[in-house]
Amino acid sequence: MAEFVTDIETIRRRARENIERGPITETYKADRGRVLEILNTVLATELVCVLRYKRHYFTASGLNAGPAAAEFLQHAMEEQAHADEVAMRIVQLQGSPNFDPEGLATRSHAEYDASESLADMIREDLVAERIAIQSYQEIARWLGDKDPTTRTMVERILAVEEEHADDLLSLLEDLA
Repeated sequence: MAEFVTDIETIRRRARENIERGPITETYKADRGRVLEILNTVLATELVCVLRYKRHYFTASGLNAGPAAAEFLQHAMEEQAHADEVAMRIVQLQGSPNFDPEGLATRSHAEYDASESLADMIREDLVAERIAIQSYQEIARWLGDKDPTTRTMVERILAVEEEHADDLLSLLEDLA
């Protein structure tokens, strides 16, 4: 276990060192390059999810489409907020968020879906949420205490993804 530095003069001196690195101090223990790479895959995943949910929102049809479409739109907005948060964290870590549409689907953990039936849309969205849940759990464990800010952000996003999965399961059960 690392020892806490109680000498305020040492803390102040260290804060002045490498000031151009902003929030990245000597106590940052993660492999920043790898964290940025992983965060860009999270960004791609969230963006693909936004696009998939938006498509499902606009194309959902049938008797049960109203509640499902409303859920798709809410999820799309929440996924966009996640993407924005991840992009901001990438910038804080002095990286460059990759919004390039070229290769977006291959950088994403989740897949885009163009299902036509409401049940297939819900099922594919649930699969995508389960992929995100598994990926984000692994990322949070990998980060551990090496980058608590990024880990906390990923855990916050993970909690919403779990909520989305629960919502989608309920929608799927309502169709049965």
